[in-house]
Amino acid sequence: MSSLVQSVDWLAIAPPVIVAATALIVLVADLFVPDHRKQLIGWGAVAGLAAAVLMLLPLRHGNRSTFCLTTDHGACSYTADHFTLAIQLLVLGGALLTALLSMSETGGDRLPAGEYWFLLLASASGATLLPASRDLATLVVALEVASLPAFALVGLKRGNRLSSEAALKFFLSSVTATAVTLLGVSFVYAATGTLHLGRIATAQVDPQLNTLAEAGVVLTLVGFAFKTAAAPFHFWVPDTYTGAPLPIAAYLSVIGKAVGFSGLILVTVVAFPGYSDIWGPAIAVLAALTMTVGNTAALRQRATRAHSAVRLLAWSSIGQAGYLLVPIAAAGYTSDREIGSTVAYALMYAVVNLGAFATVALVARSRPGSRLTDHRGLYARRPLTALALAFFLLCLAGLPPGIIGLFAKVTVFQSAVDAGLGWLAAVMAVNVAIALYYYLRWTAVLFRTPQETAAAATPAAATGSTTGETRTGPRIPVPLTLTIALAAAAGAVLSVAPQLVLHFASGSLF
Repeated sequence: MSSLVQSVDWLAIAPPVIVAATALIVLVADLFVPDHRKQLIGWGAVAGLAAAVLMLLPLRHGNRSTFCLTTDHGACSYTADHFTLAIQLLVLGGALLTALLSMSETGGDRLPAGEYWFLLLASASGATLLPASRDLATLVVALEVASLPAFALVGLKRGNRLSSEAALKFFLSSVTATAVTLLGVSFVYAATGTLHLGRIATAQVDPQLNTLAEAGVVLTLVGFAFKTAAAPFHFWVPDTYTGAPLPIAAYLSVIGKAVGFSGLILVTVVAFPGYSDIWGPAIAVLAALTMTVGNTAALRQRATRAHSAVRLLAWSSIGQAGYLLVPIAAAGYTSDREIGSTVAYALMYAVVNLGAFATVALVARSRPGSRLTDHRGLYARRPLTALALAFFLLCLAGLPPGIIGLFAKVTVFQSAVDAGLGWLAAVMAVNVAIALYYYLRWTAVLFRTPQETAAAATPAAATGSTTGETRTGPRIPVPLTLTIALAAAAGAVLSVAPQLVLHFASGSLF
């Protein structure tokens, strides 16, 4: 007789547990830490995330599972395989950079420190749990744990109309996505009789229930399409990013996508390989539509509009989501699992996009309008910051010296070609060309003559005075400087040795 008592592999579940425990500690500590010492709470959150990252090291060689059925040890709810560790590294690393970016945004009359750090860590714990989920119930729970705190984070700027509207739009779209996903999950369970992904893949479905199973697959994909901001389910992204605090917009653009794409990979490649004739073409169409909508909308952003820099990054993130969908679609057409290309692209995108948001946050400290025109002449005021932002934009565009961006795009393009999706590769090539224009246009703005310098050149020469910012500008907080430096260093290392991320991602197959 088999034992009904399960042993828990605490090492395997350590990363999400550490993040969740840190969230609770931060919440309690906020009651006792005086207002002038609130920054200590932020550093405690950073320490907790760093500890969770370090706990990935003992797991790098193992394929560990826990919370398994006592009657079938092959059916487990939590698995720490290479794919899990790759996504957890992306999530925890992104959350760590977000935490550093947030250090100057909390406390005082800004964002409430205790609530902010608790919500950020709670969301990160759910995002860390999701790639390890191997049954649909755990997958949905992890998805909601990652999403629910994010609603509050978006609306945390009290008294700000844009923030409240952004939180409402984000909430309504996410609730709709969850409802559709749960309906799809219920259909799949009714047709297969199981929630474990591995068992669903091998389940023999009654022919009379095959239509129900196919409907469940489609509805589940639609639910995750909302989470990944795939067109036409992308409408919430621009306003949400604009109204949210800048660190949270950066968090959603990277961690939110990691959550959506890892969940999409799990339900397609792991749970529904037998229905690839349904989800393969559907995701290919979504990929083409998403990259086209995102890039054409980014192309139309007016440089003088308030928050145009954030909106451009928002539309750019939608376009990048289209590229990320390509290898998943290719996996539906080939026996090879092409998801390593998605993981590689996601790792590259996470590093450079967080860096781009960090530089926008730096400029917004002196020019809160966050317009593209506010970046004009940034090289004259802050040369290193301008060079860093230019590097991040060139990585996103896939141009040297951002070699990692180029390599990531090539691997994604190759996955489409290998799968026989020539039309999708052609659509991607056109969209890459479109994206080049707006990325290079923004890059060129950084090196133009500052408007205030040009306007005040003659009076300044006559009076010996200057207007606008000084060459160095206001002092940059150390955590913000560290965020930009870490992102730039990671991007530079990967551009020098892109094989590091490509080899790492190529091993992230199940």
